[in-house]
Amino acid sequence: MNRSYLFAPGNHARRVEKAFALGADAVILDLEDSVAVAEKEAARRPVAEALAARNSGTEPDLGDRAPSPRAYVRVNAMGTPFCFRDLTEVIGRGLDGIVLPKVESAADLHAIDWLIANLERERGLAVGAIDLIPAIETAAGMDRVERILQARGLKPYSGSWRVRRVGFGAADYALDLGITPAGEEPELLYARQRLVLASRNARVEPPLDSPWFKLKDLDGLRASSAASRRMGFQGRMCIHPEQVAPVNESYAPSAEEVARAERIVAAFRDAEAKGSAAIQVEGQMVDYPVMLEAERVLKAIRSGS
Repeated sequence: MNRSYLFAPGNHARRVEKAFALGADAVILDLEDSVAVAEKEAARRPVAEALAARNSGTEPDLGDRAPSPRAYVRVNAMGTPFCFRDLTEVIGRGLDGIVLPKVESAADLHAIDWLIANLERERGLAVGAIDLIPAIETAAGMDRVERILQARGLKPYSGSWRVRRVGFGAADYALDLGITPAGEEPELLYARQRLVLASRNARVEPPLDSPWFKLKDLDGLRASSAASRRMGFQGRMCIHPEQVAPVNESYAPSAEEVARAERIVAAFRDAEAKGSAAIQVEGQMVDYPVMLEAERVLKAIRSGS
């Protein structure tokens, strides 16, 4: 599942180790915003060591907990002097994907895809093994998001797309546009809607929402995540361990939703067998779109079980 992606600063080995045992669906070892410029080169080594430990099977035993989350690395943006070495030093076994910040063009995506593909070949990985999540965080990136997502990378090499979903970086986006989001962040509604629309149009997965920066406001996080899910996002990035559980809960169907979806599907299939494709279930008209949405809820539960 792709409900929660928990950031851990790459230059703090203890926090990196702990992040893999906190229940997130994925962990993002960060080389970008949470690492000071003076520490960026040194941070690559503990990140590479953590990934190597995952590959060797020496990561901490989680006991009866869920399987270890997937491991991503957020490298520095392509226009910085750090991006190239970030990629060359962390790509290898134990890595599931790269988060590429501040993507602003399809050309950015093609260049990084080319580099990753060659590193995969050089290091004995299947070409296309490394997932790539472009983060849209600037006006230029948002303006070109359709072209960025339609680029997607890698199809000619392996028969599959490297980019399966896109992420939203609200803080940098707001900074770039001079926006000051308030409360429920209506100022960012257009950006979020555009990411959902562009993702669907490009036939990639629903996007990942931005982190919630009010660390003490977990109720606000729940409300924001519920609205985000209704809007079409499949999950969001987290910047604190306490955010993982509320995010996992918010982006997964509730028991009540699942039970209702089961009733809708059962009633509709029974009616369909009798020749009807428009019925009433608990006071709601149910036709094919409503039934298909109920099936999608059930599919989400099965995929996460």
